[in-house]
Amino acid sequence: MDCSFIENADPHYIETLYQQYLDDPGQLDAAWVHFFQGFQFANENQRPLSDAEYGSDKTVSVLKLINAYRARGHLIAQTNPIRPRRLHHANLNLEYFGLDESDLETEFDVGREIRLGRATLRNIIAHLELTYCSSIGAEYRYISLSSIRTWLHERMEGIGNLPDYEPEVRTRIFTKLAQSVLFEQFLHIKYVGQKRFSLEGLEAFIPALDALFEEGGSLGVDEFVMGMAHRGRLNVLTNLFQKKFEALFNEFEGGQLPEGVAGDGDVKYHLGQSAEVTTSSGHPLHLSLVCNPSHLEAVAPVVLGNCRAKWERIYKRDHKKIVPILVHGDAAIAGQGVVYEIANFTELDGYQTGGVIHIVLNNQVGFTANYRETRSSLYCTDIAKVMASPVFHVNADDPEAVVHVCQMAIQLRQKFHTDVYIDILGYRRHGHNEGDEPRFTQPLLYDAISKHRTVLDIYAERLAEEHVLTKPESDKICNDFKAQLQKDLAHAREDKDHSLDVDFLGRQWEGFRMSKEADFEGSPRTGVSRDMLETVVRALTKVPNTVSTFPKIKKIIEQRNTIFHDEGLVDWGLAEALAFGTLLAEGHPVRLSGQDCRRGTFAHRHSVLIDNTDESEYVFLNHIQSNQELFQVYNSHLSEYGVLGYEFGYSLAMPNGLTIWEAQFGDFCNGAQIIFDQFISSSESKWQRMSGITCFLPHGYEGQGPEHTSARLERFLSLAAEKNMAICYPTTPANFFHLLRRQMNVPYRVPLIVMTPKSLLRHPRVRSTVDRLENDCFQEIIDDPAVETAKNVDRLLLCAGKIYYELLERKETGGLDNVSIVRIEQFYPNPRKRALEIAEKYKTVEQWFWVQEEPENMGGWYFINARMHKLGRDIQVIARKKSASPAQGSMKKEKAFQQSVIDRAFDGLPKRRRKRNA
Repeated sequence: MDCSFIENADPHYIETLYQQYLDDPGQLDAAWVHFFQGFQFANENQRPLSDAEYGSDKTVSVLKLINAYRARGHLIAQTNPIRPRRLHHANLNLEYFGLDESDLETEFDVGREIRLGRATLRNIIAHLELTYCSSIGAEYRYISLSSIRTWLHERMEGIGNLPDYEPEVRTRIFTKLAQSVLFEQFLHIKYVGQKRFSLEGLEAFIPALDALFEEGGSLGVDEFVMGMAHRGRLNVLTNLFQKKFEALFNEFEGGQLPEGVAGDGDVKYHLGQSAEVTTSSGHPLHLSLVCNPSHLEAVAPVVLGNCRAKWERIYKRDHKKIVPILVHGDAAIAGQGVVYEIANFTELDGYQTGGVIHIVLNNQVGFTANYRETRSSLYCTDIAKVMASPVFHVNADDPEAVVHVCQMAIQLRQKFHTDVYIDILGYRRHGHNEGDEPRFTQPLLYDAISKHRTVLDIYAERLAEEHVLTKPESDKICNDFKAQLQKDLAHAREDKDHSLDVDFLGRQWEGFRMSKEADFEGSPRTGVSRDMLETVVRALTKVPNTVSTFPKIKKIIEQRNTIFHDEGLVDWGLAEALAFGTLLAEGHPVRLSGQDCRRGTFAHRHSVLIDNTDESEYVFLNHIQSNQELFQVYNSHLSEYGVLGYEFGYSLAMPNGLTIWEAQFGDFCNGAQIIFDQFISSSESKWQRMSGITCFLPHGYEGQGPEHTSARLERFLSLAAEKNMAICYPTTPANFFHLLRRQMNVPYRVPLIVMTPKSLLRHPRVRSTVDRLENDCFQEIIDDPAVETAKNVDRLLLCAGKIYYELLERKETGGLDNVSIVRIEQFYPNPRKRALEIAEKYKTVEQWFWVQEEPENMGGWYFINARMHKLGRDIQVIARKKSASPAQGSMKKEKAFQQSVIDRAFDGLPKRRRKRNA
């Protein structure tokens, strides 16, 4: 029986529970009942204790003391370099364990437990203090895997958490530390008051990260992908990721993007960088620092998705080859909810990455807020306990301790594939930025900081005292680096052009180019042969004899066969599956992720067949042909922000694949707005980073209330500019089929936003003939098929989406031949050529109306109205009244509003046209 729960329990507490057990065992937890039953059995069968056995009680007490240090030593560890820590009661005094000072010289065999051998209690305590209460505080005793706990005991207690580095290693640490410190000081002098978000107070991060890379290389890592915010980013870019100092100084001097590079660029502390480096042992490493916006922690899921794609494609699913590193601020990791969302990726099949190294640059203040204002938890890293991940708290003024925990972190990750958290506790020498005055809000803290020596001075003195580096030797290292900085600054100031270096996409992006204006004048042919379609349909309708099928699913599978072969048609779900299948056969992997997307929120997809007897899985689309790509479909956890960020990151490393995020309802994209705004819509303009991420957003007014109706089309249209994404609202299965295939059949990548249907999934008229999949392409605008000439048309109705079928039904039942209904299938980029053709055809029609089911202040109206003015056309709108909420909560009112829109679309028509069926 596991009795670890009593290991650190208070004896008085145990006595109280025992009395409760004697009174009424039923009031206690079963584990305590079993424990006291064993205790009673032992008492009933005991004999008098010998003196030696009495001594064994002391041994048990010492063992409990050891485990208490392991569990609670971090509470009193000397991890804060700038001020005393808050008072925490670690309960490590001798009396708490039934020991006293008379026991200090007694030798105990349990010294072997902490790798000392037989030792006095005094030496045991000294070793525990050194290991758990000096510059490193470790939290790990909550981890259920004993193998991890044992590994940590051996790694930390074997050396007292005090590594004995060789002189050349310590010299390298000093050199990287000097670069880190002197770089910040140089910028502070040369660019007074300019924002750079200094690393000062946490400069040990640079040698520690360098050591992590070195150790990772020796453990088989080929690539590190890193995400971090602005604090210390310039230091990382130049001193670790090989960005040239001259290039950075050009940015400070006001450099611009070179001629021919489109976009608006971004501030210097948001930019990314890739580098090919070689470790000191000769191991090549690819380093990637992902571009990020100011939104703290937003880059975290992007990094993980990026790692996942590379793990699958480049590294053949070997977790040891690629490692994600996420660098956090103390206020951000505690305050930003997306941190919890990504923590839960850790063990999920479709999202796990083999373990993440989390590093917190803890400067004990969030902009102006004190740390006590930024969290309720004891530590900013307490999120780690959710996934039972180990945490190292470490003093930033002890570079060797910071290096040591970073090395342990990568060793742990490589061995156990667990997340590891490192909390580097330091300070922020200046304000939030270099123009800010921190003494407004933290006068005492900044009084202490102003008197505090730099970590470089502290470490140089230590190395001199220990005869590792003399002062002249350390001074030379510093002076040489300062001379290099000055030389590069001089070159930058001599360059009057100040063109910025641009880190373009490489590796898996070979063969792709940025899009051009001409690319959007029409869609390429994306038809597929009948033989290929037949092959995919066979895969979609064939169930192995070994799979037991739920009766309703069997009927759905039979319907796929019937509609395609007997009727020569495809519905929405089948068209989507055929698009996926033909892309897979052509060598394009497909990944679909989102809440309940395997079945589909509206039960239209059924991409995975679940065996009725053992719940094993069969994926139809992975059985098309032998030489096909992989179809992956994952139900995500209940997250939009984190999952969409993950899929965006995945798409950055998978340009040849169709990467799709599907919202359960389009409205839920609200929860991921930061990803849409800061990454999807603007990454190419800011960072020259393309993405082919595709988003399915179910949209339509069907009486399901304000939160299950609108995908907020208007928001995406407000983001549309510079050909940054395609925003489409297809109304036929064939057009949807060609839209998905177009996404992979162009030599560039732009994000695709698709308003997808709900009720139309089963609408009897929402079907396309199979030949439309063979011989067509995506149609950006669909003209009224019943109107060959506009000479008899009195009114043109422009619309998009589901409302088309309601308008069509009214037109046909009323025999209204003098009305033409034209569908806008692609809002953006503007299909100008096709739009001009439509405008020319209907130039004699006076009444042009835009009809939408959304309120007038939502949907596509404002966007379409602006476009019509550019065409020189006046157009009126038929929509619901302007509203603060997207839809009605009452089904009765919802139907009345919808009916009103349809009625108004046909009100006031000239009576000279006869009804066709009159």
